[in-house]
Amino acid sequence: MKISVERARCEGYGFCEQSAPTLLRLDDEGELEILLEEVPAAQTEAAEAAIRVCPVAALNLADA
Repeated sequence: MKISVERARCEGYGFCEQSAPTLLRLDDEGELEILLEEVPAAQTEAAEAAIRVCPVAALNLADA
């Protein structure tokens, strides 16, 4: 699975980072950084949680 962000939609709330800190983080400028584009199987639930909590639906998870 791959996680991606629609940069035009992301507003930098950071809820996704709280849900999946090993996959995502906000940089010093509030831009979302994807730490692991390929989501390990053990992190799938965290990735799905990050997607659910995004208030602007900026994250996507797709088959690699």
